[in-house]
Amino acid sequence: MIETDIFKALADPTRRAIFEKLAGGAMNASALRDGMEISQPAMSQHLAVLRKARLVREERAGRFVNYEVDPEGLVVIAAWLSKCRAYWPERIGALKTLLKDMDA
Repeated sequence: MIETDIFKALADPTRRAIFEKLAGGAMNASALRDGMEISQPAMSQHLAVLRKARLVREERAGRFVNYEVDPEGLVVIAAWLSKCRAYWPERIGALKTLLKDMDA
């Protein structure tokens, strides 16, 4: 399930930081490492996980590979959040009713 891959990928704070950096625009792995204490092999592994989850895509530009946020992964997250948004107000309403009935 793609949602599982997405949330597993974003569960790691380093991958979340990488994803947030990419939300500002495309970057290569060296630029992504700026300000982070992470080795090049570790960065490659994190990017591989984000690519597998379809959160990040890559594009070659000469000898460099640029990474950017993949909108398709964001569509999956938005759909999941939409389901949650529809579910919780109903449940909160039922809880309020139950608590009101308990006080009466």
